[in-house]
Amino acid sequence: MFGLGRLSAMSAYGPGAVNSQAPNRLDRRKARTRAALIAAAQRLLAEHGRTDVSIQDITEAADVGFGSFYNHFSSKDELFEAAVSLTLEQHGALLDSVVGDLQDPAEIFAASVRLTGRLQRTHPQVASIFMRTGFANLTSESGLAPHAMRDLQAAADSGRLDIGELPTAVAMVGGALLGVMHLLESHPELDVDHVTDQLAARLLRMFGLACEEAQEIATRPLPVPRAT
Repeated sequence: MFGLGRLSAMSAYGPGAVNSQAPNRLDRRKARTRAALIAAAQRLLAEHGRTDVSIQDITEAADVGFGSFYNHFSSKDELFEAAVSLTLEQHGALLDSVVGDLQDPAEIFAASVRLTGRLQRTHPQVASIFMRTGFANLTSESGLAPHAMRDLQAAADSGRLDIGELPTAVAMVGGALLGVMHLLESHPELDVDHVTDQLAARLLRMFGLACEEAQEIATRPLPVPRAT
């Protein structure tokens, strides 16, 4: 629903890019430079939540030449959009690697919520970018929103959950997740597993499951991510 096993395996040319020929040395160098710029932008977003940095700051953080920037991006906005997009794709890849073997749509939904809530412990940079970029993630074409829509729709089609209007359901789930992630960041003494499991149980109840069943589903052992 909401997936990082392929962090380093993502193409530096962006998701879905296809190269019909084997890359030569120049292509590989360009790919490394682009990847370094995106990684630097991800770190800046995670650490500062800001995009009002200079291109010089970005290239220094990426350890690449200043002139290399415009070989890959036309503006800082384009770079930061690519950084957020890659983060969302990485999140989607993580969730897919974990929930792919589950059969119950209600459990798939709950597992995705629980894993996303645990990101601050398992993938803190991704969690930080999520919180810094905020509610725009709920309408993005990648990552959180489409995974949520897919899983909620499957749960509705199977009769397991009563979700009502899909966009509204996604907004409610995403808003609750961002709120809980903010709570956990502000209060590190809280038990991450307990808080995120209770969130999943409450959301399952909101979508029509009885209390006992919702609690049981939301506390099942989480699957282990598949190797990629």
